[in-house]
Amino acid sequence: MRTIYPSDITREQFSVIEFQLKSARKLTHPRTYDLYDIFCAILYVLKEGCSWRGLPHDFPKWSLVYHYYQIWSARGENGEASVLEHVLEELVLFARVIHGREAKTSMIIIDSKSIKNTDTAEEKGYDRGKKNIRDKAPPGG
Repeated sequence: MRTIYPSDITREQFSVIEFQLKSARKLTHPRTYDLYDIFCAILYVLKEGCSWRGLPHDFPKWSLVYHYYQIWSARGENGEASVLEHVLEELVLFARVIHGREAKTSMIIIDSKSIKNTDTAEEKGYDRGKKNIRDKAPPGG
């Protein structure tokens, strides 16, 4: 039995996406690790920002987890989204529905200060408002 981490999802959430993950790889021999543990290990790396070799030892071997990450994060032939992107989107939609919200967002909020700054940012630059000694006129001139 492995430790439960904050990045883990429930088995119920995993059942929603399990078929997509299984279909992304050809089954050549029986799996020795549970796909749930592999997926939770990938979520751990994505959430914690650690290296693959920094995975806790109660997850499957880091090289196996990385191998699955490469398969699931590969883009389709025509540039369509990867299996991992589809699965993460499914989890977000599932969580929204579970909490009684609509599956898709209905509105977004854009910060008005960000919009005001966009057309003047090129003119001013990052430090344009800073006073420099060179900008002052020489005394008596």
